[in-house]
Amino acid sequence: MISTDLIKGSLKTIVLKLLEENGRMYGYEITRKVEELTEGKIKLTYGALYPVLHKLESEEVLVTESENFNNRIRIYYSLTPKGHSVVVEKLKEMKEFIESLEKIVNPQPGLRYA
Repeated sequence: MISTDLIKGSLKTIVLKLLEENGRMYGYEITRKVEELTEGKIKLTYGALYPVLHKLESEEVLVTESENFNNRIRIYYSLTPKGHSVVVEKLKEMKEFIESLEKIVNPQPGLRYA
């Protein structure tokens, strides 16, 4: 399992990407999807997920919609038009970060540090 310290900086991007691909999702559904896609290596806690969802909502990146499901209120999250452009920015940033990490973790032979 991947440590929560590594996940923290990526959680916003993970949530945005899932909402972009799936339209609208509720919190539990997001946690299950992340676990499924990562084959159990990333397990999101509600204590980490919901503050991110609320922050994105306050930034007008997400909107919520409540529905009654089996006598329980389920809150669905979906992207706003602004959210769709934020996804593009965050994914670009994440790809650059991953490429930079790759250079650190697996340096090319012959490269020397000054």
